Amino acid sequence: MLDKGVYGPWAVVAGGSEGVGASFAHQLADAGVNLVLIARKPEPLERTADEARARGVEVRTLALDLLAPDSVERIRAATDDLEVGLLVFNAGANSYGHEFVSGDLDRVQGVLDLNITAQLALTHHFGARMKDRGRGGILLVGSLAGYLGQATISVYSAVKAFGRVFAEGLWLELQPHGVHVLELVLGVTRTPAMERAGLRMDLPGLRVAEPDDVAREGLEHLPHGPVRVAGGNASTAEARSGFPRADLVRGAHEASRRLLPSGAS
Repeated sequence: MLDKGVYGPWAVVAGGSEGVGASFAHQLADAGVNLVLIARKPEPLERTADEARARGVEVRTLALDLLAPDSVERIRAATDDLEVGLLVFNAGANSYGHEFVSGDLDRVQGVLDLNITAQLALTHHFGARMKDRGRGGILLVGSLAGYLGQATISVYSAVKAFGRVFAEGLWLELQPHGVHVLELVLGVTRTPAMERAGLRMDLPGLRVAEPDDVAREGLEHLPHGPVRVAGGNASTAEARSGFPRADLVRGAHEASRRLLPSGAS
């Protein structure tokens, strides 16, 4: 059971409208933690907020794009009167699948700004308050993509690698101050975003995780950072961390192509 004394009374969930983010919201609400939910799409955001309120907690919502120049200021304004004991950063699924040199550099910058700049800004703001308080938790949602480079999502893979290494260093810095840090590394997870992308999840032998399961795993292992590979994918992460890199990268590339919708390249 999540310790409300450590991670409460309020949690901020960025990317808290659907999929894994909604699962975090539901499970935190079940633990009695009040919520600030942040997401771009108002409809699923309010639906998840209503579901959390029905579990007996207070919920504030912010329908905003974390890429907006004033997003961090708006989040601060909405939370400065709250004691936030947990930050869940689950916003970062804009992989922008395109070969880098022929792609749109502005779109690439968006991947960097969401997965690095916004994550750092929120972690810096709430982490400083938790450090001063002497307790709290920061859960950053990562991806198996961050264990090796992949064609058409090379920048996304790189920022997810950044997130994991950042979490490891932050874990060391905040551990003496009673603040837990965990990078929760996800593999293929059955989320609305994945379904909209048309990824094939019916391949023989493919390990597909459910949002409720990975959210539960992350919250259970939050005190045991710095990294938790969810969904039984630890062996995959270990294999992707080895050498020779050329063989590993080529092999993972061929495997990932099978996930693409029929006819996609």
